[in-house]
Amino acid sequence: MERHLLFPDEPVAVEVVAGSSASPYFITCDHAGQRLPRALGTLGLTQADLERHIAWDIGAEGLSRKLALALGATLVLQPYSRLAIDCNRPLIHEGSIATRSEGTEIPGNLGLSVADAELRAREIFNPYHERICLELDERNAQSAPTVLLLMHSFTPVYHGVSRPWHAGVLYQRDRRLGQALLSALRGEPGLVIGDNEPYSLSDDSDYGAIVYGEGRQLPHVEIEIRQDLINDDGGQAIWAERLARHLQAIVPALL
Repeated sequence: MERHLLFPDEPVAVEVVAGSSASPYFITCDHAGQRLPRALGTLGLTQADLERHIAWDIGAEGLSRKLALALGATLVLQPYSRLAIDCNRPLIHEGSIATRSEGTEIPGNLGLSVADAELRAREIFNPYHERICLELDERNAQSAPTVLLLMHSFTPVYHGVSRPWHAGVLYQRDRRLGQALLSALRGEPGLVIGDNEPYSLSDDSDYGAIVYGEGRQLPHVEIEIRQDLINDDGGQAIWAERLARHLQAIVPALL
């Protein structure tokens, strides 16, 4: 009898918000939710830990939904916690199923069997990425131009060190959209925008930007917003308007 991770009454591991057929924008949000499958319990963590950034990208879901609405974009979200499995890590990466995050041990991920790891991949990672592939394949078949936006957020303080950036723009070999957006955001007074900060992309540790952006040769950018700036509707609305305004000015020249 085949084992399952998710019970029939639990959400599937992907949500799609359809956009306008005329919009080139396609948004992904890998760490939208903090939900854990019931079968995993709390992974041995307290509720306070499950509310922290180690479990999800705080504010990223709300910002992604508002940005998708502003751009008429198709949006694909993943509702389960990155602690169950990280959908922005290759399955062979050590951080795919983290045993420790910012000094916090994840007891439920220690000593995980190959079969249990494969089960999480089969029911969370695979359905999410299979749907992204399906959506992108359909756009390609229709010769629809696609601009990929990968939405994330970052904690204001990491290992006790305050981060000065309001947002970060991440890109690797394809600099078209990343550098244009970086320049536009840095043109706004008072904003501190990281150039591949506080993170940078890597073939080894990143998934979406590498597989879908570079792999499919789509104009793309990974956007990181500091969590204290988007932890409520007001902040999300400000950043959605800001990003939409700049993207709508930049993107036509890239298509």
